[in-house]
Amino acid sequence: MPQAASTVNRYTTVAIVLHWAIALMIIGLILFGLLMTQEWVPNRFAIYQWHKSIGITVLILSALRLMWRLTHRPPALPASMPLWQRNASHATHGLFYALMIVMPLLGWAMVSASELPIPTVLYGLVGLPDMPGVPESEAVEGRFRLLHEIGAKLFIALIVLHVGAALKHHFKDKDDVLRRMIPWLNKHRLKTKV
Repeated sequence: MPQAASTVNRYTTVAIVLHWAIALMIIGLILFGLLMTQEWVPNRFAIYQWHKSIGITVLILSALRLMWRLTHRPPALPASMPLWQRNASHATHGLFYALMIVMPLLGWAMVSASELPIPTVLYGLVGLPDMPGVPESEAVEGRFRLLHEIGAKLFIALIVLHVGAALKHHFKDKDDVLRRMIPWLNKHRLKTKV
């Protein structure tokens, strides 16, 4: 059962660390994804391997974050927030969780469907087997690639929306929405549980 949120007005330390670690990795994945598709970029093979390694790491951390979220209630949204903004916040977070899980799985399925015999070696240390049940097929790989690209564009749009909303709450609304995830902005106003 999720913990009570009545005296908590920021996310837990675990939630904050997972949020920022995953956020930085996703930004890195987007940058790597853009770079590795450019012919002029040197050492593209290494970039592909890093992209796959970080993607699987995001999958693992996102599963942990989702388990944490299901057992630890987030801080309440400001009472002054209109219902449509609350609904938009919940929808955006739901889409983020879905993409954080689905995108690495789509990437794994895509490389598993590839007819090229290129192994995936996570961080140069651990081999990742092909996803079970995915046939080697150029057509199947193409479908997973298209879904992965659409997901990446959706991720970028959600990031822009998420950051824009957080900045709007901080600078225009002057509420605690951003400070819930960046508590050092104003430490003395925050109560927390670890």
